[in-house]
Amino acid sequence: MKIAVACEGEFVTEHFGHCENFYIFDTEGEQIIKSESIPNPGHRPGFLPNFLGDLGVNVIVSGGMGGGAIDIFNERNIEVIVGASGKAEDLAKSYLKGELKSTGSVCHHHHHDE
Repeated sequence: MKIAVACEGEFVTEHFGHCENFYIFDTEGEQIIKSESIPNPGHRPGFLPNFLGDLGVNVIVSGGMGGGAIDIFNERNIEVIVGASGKAEDLAKSYLKGELKSTGSVCHHHHHDE
């Protein structure tokens, strides 16, 4: 399983589409076997969910996310966790233990889909 966390450095960001980087965690069972940080390749509507899906991501974690991005993730059967805060690796570990749940917090203040 691959877990992606939208980040500013090592910490989850409030704004998915405008994040600085994504931490990608490759996991087996409850263990993280590999992690890497990749820069955000650019924000344009609909691009990032497909970009992450094409990388094989199964779960995306963010502080906040627009409804358009959530819809695309859902269409690709990628689980969306929003309302998260803290360090990326801690969030991935919490998810693996079944302790990280989405608050369903959707960003509505944008004039375009993220």
